[in-house]
Amino acid sequence: MKVVKSLLLGTAAGLIAVGGAQAADLPVKAKAVEYVKICSLYGAGFYYIPGTDTCIKLGGYLRAEVALNAGGNYSAAYNGVSGANNRLSNYYLARAREDLNIDTRTATEYGVVRTYFDAVFTWTTDNYTGSGSATGATVYSQLGSTGVSAPNNASSGTISGGTLGVYYAFIQFAGFTMGKSVSQFDAPWTNYPGNNFDQLVGGSGSVNGVAQFTYTADFGQGVTATVSAQDQTQFFTTNIWNTAGMSTSGVLGGAYGSNDIGGTRSPDIVGMVRVDQAWGLFQASVAAHDNHVAYYGASEVTGHPEDKWGWAVQLALQIKNIPTGAGDVINISGVYTDGASRYNFQSLAATSYSMFGGSGSAYQSIGFAGVSDAVFGPNGQLELTKTYGFRGAYTHNWNPYWNTALYGAWAAVNYSGTAKGLICGSAAFASLTGTCNPDFNIGQIGVITRWTPVKNLTFSADFVYSHLDQKYSGVITTPALASVAKPAATYELKDQDTYSLLLRAQRNW
Repeated sequence: MKVVKSLLLGTAAGLIAVGGAQAADLPVKAKAVEYVKICSLYGAGFYYIPGTDTCIKLGGYLRAEVALNAGGNYSAAYNGVSGANNRLSNYYLARAREDLNIDTRTATEYGVVRTYFDAVFTWTTDNYTGSGSATGATVYSQLGSTGVSAPNNASSGTISGGTLGVYYAFIQFAGFTMGKSVSQFDAPWTNYPGNNFDQLVGGSGSVNGVAQFTYTADFGQGVTATVSAQDQTQFFTTNIWNTAGMSTSGVLGGAYGSNDIGGTRSPDIVGMVRVDQAWGLFQASVAAHDNHVAYYGASEVTGHPEDKWGWAVQLALQIKNIPTGAGDVINISGVYTDGASRYNFQSLAATSYSMFGGSGSAYQSIGFAGVSDAVFGPNGQLELTKTYGFRGAYTHNWNPYWNTALYGAWAAVNYSGTAKGLICGSAAFASLTGTCNPDFNIGQIGVITRWTPVKNLTFSADFVYSHLDQKYSGVITTPALASVAKPAATYELKDQDTYSLLLRAQRNW
């Protein structure tokens, strides 16, 4: 029995061992792999985020460019050292930029929930701020030296680097847009009726996005209506001049006093109606803008003017399917403002002009002008500034690889009789011999040609000419203007012209 028992136990142990060995050799069930799947609900480029029902799309571009005879990579030589037309300014400025955007969308019982984020990383050549002084390291000319602000580059105190900017960051849900997005007042092409020069006047533009709370109703057939409350401080407030702060040097720089804006009391209220169909689109926009100033003097006991609301209205039209060629398009818009000048002189446009040129009767000539929302004097009320203008472009496609846009813009600024009296009655104009009138017009015309040899890679050349039509005449004697190296002298008051050229290479992805 002992032999039989030992045999049975040994056999069982052997079977267990064999079974264990076989079990160890069996494959273990692996965790399911979640492959990235294409999301076709919202167009090309979207993918499902693994493990979710949210679709995501990444995009952006990389850009390299150089601007010639310009006040910056998006501006003309309208003021400062660039307008001085002497040896202080950079004749060329270079820029490199990477843009990254992230678009997510999720279908819900209330409709699509969307988030959108767009950021840019930028490096730009520094410009100069005054006689013999660079805004930045004098050798590297990239970023500001310690203690010196660097308007084109945020990282003061380093030798290499650049800026980080946030263009858009918003949520869309059930018809609402909440966050930083393009103003609802803007035409769909914002500042660029022909994908052109940044500083066009003649309409609004918030290409970097403005904080807002917006509701859009869709009535079908391409008809939508929008009401929006948007931040006025970032892009839609310009100067409110206290003429008590006027000086001759300030006037010749395009400033008719000290800028006396107080804190905000109300966002801008915007309404818009758009019809978007196969033939093109039509859009009408209106905006209300609160002008709120600080005090007449240095403290609150000096008193202050009461607030005044300004307003703006803009009409925009796009015409497609025109007989000159496939994809050709005409974009035009016109605007009128009263106490809301930034809706005409958009966020990238200059609001001060100080341009020097030659003269046959004085040391040199100068054309100067300034844009404001309002003007006031000691113990007076706000005098709102009126402006009007237009801009437009025609884009023609020569073939699938080449296209050209011809574009232009014009804007006028008119001060009230009371405002003119405050400005021209100032001691800043005591040395003026001739006509004093702060009204002015500015016109711009340009052409841009683009070559796209392969998909999403474009080379372009953009030439723009500008004419400042100021209404002063005669001569003015001024003390030395040290910031632009101009001596104390007599200057002829005269219209001025300038031009610039932007060369760019851009790869979209």
